[in-house]
Amino acid sequence: MTPDFQLIAVTLENVPLNHLQTTELQELLAIARRIGWGAADILLNVKPTELNVQDSGDGPVTAADTAVDDYILNNLQASLGTTQFAYLTEETYKTQPFEARRSQALVWIIDPLDGTKDFIKGTGEYAVHIALVDGDRPILAVVVCPAKATLYFASLGSGTCVERRQDTPMPISVSQKKRLEDLTIVASRSHRDGRFDQLLKRFPIQNQRSIGSVGGKIAAILEHQADVYIALSGTSAPKDWDLAAPELILTEAGGQFTHFDGSPLRYNQDDVSQWGGLLASNGHCHALLCREAERILAALDHQ
Repeated sequence: MTPDFQLIAVTLENVPLNHLQTTELQELLAIARRIGWGAADILLNVKPTELNVQDSGDGPVTAADTAVDDYILNNLQASLGTTQFAYLTEETYKTQPFEARRSQALVWIIDPLDGTKDFIKGTGEYAVHIALVDGDRPILAVVVCPAKATLYFASLGSGTCVERRQDTPMPISVSQKKRLEDLTIVASRSHRDGRFDQLLKRFPIQNQRSIGSVGGKIAAILEHQADVYIALSGTSAPKDWDLAAPELILTEAGGQFTHFDGSPLRYNQDDVSQWGGLLASNGHCHALLCREAERILAALDHQ
């Protein structure tokens, strides 16, 4: 089931950990893209009888989650080792020594299957996320939507590209829509509660659609099928691996992704949960929408 291809070797012995140059980033991005396509092939070839769905406590986990997690980790570590890089993945973080990732400046943050529920249901609304974080911010990202045979990739300062299977990668950017009545908001259909439903009901954008994975939601913004994504934590919150790669492919395409108060997301912290309200957009009304979200929540909390 594992695709047969050669990974690009890269040596970073003389590169400062907190200051990768563009050429080194592009070499790392080439590796991540190849691994991303390989992960997509694994997911596309999983048969329903092979899922072996288990309850992890945080949601369902399938044999596909663990197979792709192993595949990505094994191939990244085979190419790059563990001396200069740490690895944080959805499937391994609970058993990983805390110091193993917090002591490193460069950390790969991986979600082998974002949207497991949709993968199980066969909706096609799932994705693979691979991000490289320098300190607490992403500098490289790959988001693969296997069912759509599409891969998005970005590195800090170099823009975002979309790569369709067998096609030449092309730059991609967010829409230029600026009027609130013209915008479409995308949100989760499953990770929501009454407070979030009330927020959406009062939000100034009423054109709404639902898509399964965070990667798929941000891809919809890149493809001009939506313009805004909003999330609000309740008893749980999105994790680093849900957001790091999607954030960079959006911001490098001209969008914005922040907390409701406008502050940036920080990764590889003590707590891998991203609590509070999060808003991603094409950037043109971002500050206004953040203020509206905060105003609506304040009104709800004082009812």
